[in-house]
Amino acid sequence: MKTMPSKVLIGIPRLKLEDIYNVSFNGAKVDIHPSAVNKINKASRFLSKQVLAEKTIYGVNTGFGLLSNVKISDQKIEELQYRLLRSHATGVGELLGEEEVRAMLLLRAHNLALGHSGVRIELIKKILELLNKNILPCVPSQGSVGASGDLAPLAHLALPLIGEGKILISGKRLDTATYFNKNKIKKIKLGAKEGLALINGTQFMSAVGVINLLRAEKLSEYADVISAFSLEALRGTIKAFDLDIQKVRPHPGQKKVATNILKYLNHTAPSSIAKSHKNCDKVQDPYSLRCIPQVHGASRDCLGFVRKVLETEVNSVTDNPLVFPDKNKIISGGNFHGQIVSMSMDLLSIAVAELASISEQRIEKLVNPVISELPAFLIQDSGLNSGFMIVQVAAASLVSENKTLCHPASVDSIPTSADKEDHVSMGAWAAMKAKKVLDNSTRVLAMEWIAGAQGIDLLRPLKTTLFLEKVHKEIRKDVSFMKEDCSLSDSIELLAKKMMLNQIQSLKDLN
Repeated sequence: MKTMPSKVLIGIPRLKLEDIYNVSFNGAKVDIHPSAVNKINKASRFLSKQVLAEKTIYGVNTGFGLLSNVKISDQKIEELQYRLLRSHATGVGELLGEEEVRAMLLLRAHNLALGHSGVRIELIKKILELLNKNILPCVPSQGSVGASGDLAPLAHLALPLIGEGKILISGKRLDTATYFNKNKIKKIKLGAKEGLALINGTQFMSAVGVINLLRAEKLSEYADVISAFSLEALRGTIKAFDLDIQKVRPHPGQKKVATNILKYLNHTAPSSIAKSHKNCDKVQDPYSLRCIPQVHGASRDCLGFVRKVLETEVNSVTDNPLVFPDKNKIISGGNFHGQIVSMSMDLLSIAVAELASISEQRIEKLVNPVISELPAFLIQDSGLNSGFMIVQVAAASLVSENKTLCHPASVDSIPTSADKEDHVSMGAWAAMKAKKVLDNSTRVLAMEWIAGAQGIDLLRPLKTTLFLEKVHKEIRKDVSFMKEDCSLSDSIELLAKKMMLNQIQSLKDLN
């Protein structure tokens, strides 16, 4: 990721996805934009006046969901908000990662700071206090159907604000009340609607979704470099990347990928590997090589759509009801419904899975001596050595797992809340399984990278391009050439982790 400002401002609809990354991974501090303060206070005052005027407002002086026709007395308006958070904090399963929780806190605060929720500015500041001090709520990863927003995970996110629930401090799970008392941290007292405002919204699926997207975009860049390694190791042709081919089918992703491959393989100054097979009798390469621009490019274009969705979503107000003081109205609607995010996460899963699918086929070509004309399974003394045989098998396993995970969550729905909430998005699950597809696909591409580097070494003393030799040298610092059989699991995991965290120095500035 590019260097970002050390402070991120919220409350105006200009929050960038890279800002979210900067807060989540780099610990950038967050504050409310000065221009947002008046709008926040204006909406809060307007809501308070409506409550004092005894207007019936959903979730303020009524029950929730099917119980929305139950009137709540003025004496119990505040108590209603506390009971809401406690009852809805029913998430289960593994906890979200710290980066994802920081993203959730940021998006929740930004959503409220846009000034249509009617909450006090003190509540937003309290969220930012937790975020800036890295006091992270424990948020279970399961329990949301994605409408009326991510209720269960957002309730867990909100509990520490009132001194309840569990928190993560330096990776340790602690009781919030005990920690607050010991460190003299004040809990906040909830006002009308504030409990509801904290849990209505798509901030779970959006937070996970943004991190997914940024990882997927980086993975698509790595995929181009890795495929260039394989193309060289397999002594394939770059003719299929000619820009005239791309011009007559001008999808932007396809053109970008072809341009990248030509750059990495430096078609104006071919490598000694390329020169060695200049006059070979091959006519066409397999699709996994020849159609890299068409496949990688399609994934890139899909990710471009997902980016547009998320850029809109993170700067939208997904609370309910919404407060419009300038128009003298409070309206109940459905902005908490996560369908668009759910569908975009399903699309992201498909786009990323295809990067892995074509990658696995390039691995197959690398280990197959009939096609590669390299030693069988990329190892000398094959037979005694099995080499990369099971690398391809492991890649095939992950690719097939992805096929199951790519069944869309967004076409599923199950009625909830006594059929009051009769169509849900399953956006939370769409985001979580997309994360799993990303993990699988990153590992598959790491496998291909190691296999491609092995293939390059088996062609010595021939060399690839200056750029790819530089990357190859860096990879070899962590992953040794396989002279005889050894376990590659640790090497695959190490390289995949470096890819996930964008820690491969020679590739940090790819775009």
